[in-house]
Amino acid sequence: MVDVGAKPVTARSASAEGFVRVSADLEQAIRASTVGKGSVLEVARLAGIMAAKRTDELVPLCHTLPLDAVDVRATLEEGRVHVTATVRTQSRTGVEMEALTAVTIACLTVIDMGKAIDRAMVIEGVRVTEKHGGRSGPFTAPSEGPR
Repeated sequence: MVDVGAKPVTARSASAEGFVRVSADLEQAIRASTVGKGSVLEVARLAGIMAAKRTDELVPLCHTLPLDAVDVRATLEEGRVHVTATVRTQSRTGVEMEALTAVTIACLTVIDMGKAIDRAMVIEGVRVTEKHGGRSGPFTAPSEGPR
């Protein structure tokens, strides 16, 4: 694990996104709220929040961070679910891994909940879209994403 003890505590945030390609049948079931396991978008959102809070248990050598806020959103678009996450902390190291973990677990939750309808779902485009704070300064990813 990297020693961050000498770094100053600063405000840090990171945002990430990912997509799950879904069939027309699953898209319709999500839209109509007829998926057997419940509200796909809401359960995915909650799963992402829970995952961000446990990132240090899932990713080896990842620091345990006190998270100030975790915002996860799952929205249905044509042919896909778009998941975004923003995580904030006051700490010595960034929260990119927490944002990525939130997005990835939310995407996996979409797959788990929809697999009875669509066994061919694909997760794509998982990436950090923005980060602030820390020595390396702000980062904003290019706007192009998978379609």
